[in-house]
Amino acid sequence: MDSPDLTETQLSTSNVYDGRLLHVREDQVVLPNGNTTTREYIVHPGAVVVVPLLDNGDVLMVRQFRYPVGREFHELPAGKIDAGEDVLVCGQRELMEETGYAAQDWKFLTTIHPCIGYSDERILIYLAQGLSEHGHRRDEDEFLENVQLPLATAMEWVRGGRISDVKTIIGLFWAEKIVENRWVS
Repeated sequence: MDSPDLTETQLSTSNVYDGRLLHVREDQVVLPNGNTTTREYIVHPGAVVVVPLLDNGDVLMVRQFRYPVGREFHELPAGKIDAGEDVLVCGQRELMEETGYAAQDWKFLTTIHPCIGYSDERILIYLAQGLSEHGHRRDEDEFLENVQLPLATAMEWVRGGRISDVKTIIGLFWAEKIVENRWVS
């Protein structure tokens, strides 16, 4: 049995808003049944999240205030991909900027699409091991605190709702599977 074609075809597009990071678009599209409708979405440059595992098995995270939701979060280090930037270089840069650590070993884990209903954002997740501290290089408007904790504790924080950031949750689940040798990295 053939699957139906669910493709929506763009008729027109317009810029609703162009910011420094995000761009909002409004498109007119033709649906599979021939009807037309409007699709609003955010264009995002993409990001890289790093799962830094220290030699003792602890995970290195950051604590920071997130303005859109008005509270502090415990997160894995992450940041947007600059135009033309290699994604691994982005991850290495963000790890150093945010935590002050560099990693000797890097492994690509997966790509996630966190907001498919309204954004084209993609986040690439890397595992970083063989860490050494060199001193952070945070941007002047970036206020973070390093948090080192056992992976099991981080997973309890996920279970209890203390960690609710989706990229962090997915990265921690991947790390847990790799550390327990349930998934090969």
